Amino acid sequence: MKFTIEYELEADGRWLAEVKELPGVMCYGTSPEGAVAHAQALALRVVADRLENGENPASLLFSFSAA
Repeated sequence: MKFTIEYELEADGRWLAEVKELPGVMCYGTSPEGAVAHAQALALRVVADRLENGENPASLLFSFSAA
């Protein structure tokens, strides 16, 4: 799975980062790097929550195998 993060400077001086493949995953930061880091962390939490709740949409393309 590969995520695309777009970020932009808001009028109030904060940076907003959005994960395009996960609607609603948007985070603010005081710098572009901070906003991206927050968005990455939130994206991982969203994916983990979906997996824990039995959601594994084909768009996530995750698979696990036991050794």
